[in-house]
Amino acid sequence: MITDTTGLTAILTGANGGLGLPLTEALAAAGIHLLLVAYPGIGLDQAQAIAARHGVKASVLVADLRLDSERIRTIDVALERLGHVDVLVNNAGVEYSAAYHDLTSAQIIEVLNVNLEAPMRLAHLVLPGMLERRRGHILNISSLAGKAGPGFQEPYAASKAGLSAFTYSLRNTYRGTGVSASVITPGFVDAGIYARMKNRTGRGAPPLLAACSAEKVARATLRALTRDRAEIIVNTYPMRPLLACMALWSGFAERVPQWTGANAFFRAAAEAERQNRTNRTNR
Repeated sequence: MITDTTGLTAILTGANGGLGLPLTEALAAAGIHLLLVAYPGIGLDQAQAIAARHGVKASVLVADLRLDSERIRTIDVALERLGHVDVLVNNAGVEYSAAYHDLTSAQIIEVLNVNLEAPMRLAHLVLPGMLERRRGHILNISSLAGKAGPGFQEPYAASKAGLSAFTYSLRNTYRGTGVSASVITPGFVDAGIYARMKNRTGRGAPPLLAACSAEKVARATLRALTRDRAEIIVNTYPMRPLLACMALWSGFAERVPQWTGANAFFRAAAEAERQNRTNRTNR
């Protein structure tokens, strides 16, 4: 368990996104030196400035994590600039709202590459050094979509479910080595992917799934690190009782996305995206 974070080093992917800036703030405020990674990199300067205010070392890297060569380069740059990696925060993510048959094969592959394959590969690359030092933590940002499987979200939901299972396997494999992993599972967050959906559709999240703040997710991420929590679910309202019922009764679980309004929200997002594509094509 890592209790004293002062002077630790970390890689944060998706550092310029909706969750990226609050995560940067939380990690830097805890005294953690950072390599801030994003693609294409717009906004990384803002993240770097946030970290600098807390007096930690922070450098930026533009890296396309869809490519394995870029994942390797990310770790090489981290070792060059930070010396070693104590913490890996897998936050970068891609999402497309659409009926599954309307997605292109490239879109499906991109979601899986960025959301699941990249975190697994980055973890694979940092683990030997962590194990040698007997200290390290991998933090994976997942989603409630990976537990509920809402409509119009097949690749995204699958990638997030995989990320959660990956985290639990890591914890079991490396128990007692000084290296651990945690998964953070937020619902709708009032930034990033959800904010873009809200703007496209003109509608907010369903009441039961009301959006929580990105800062709350960032605080949960830091708490998972310092308390070695296996998983922290972050939502405006308690979700564990509902998830427990879903685990017990598959028929109930199947209907939850419909009852909560999640399906309707993502259907609206899919329709808005389809209309955007049509408008672009007709220009």
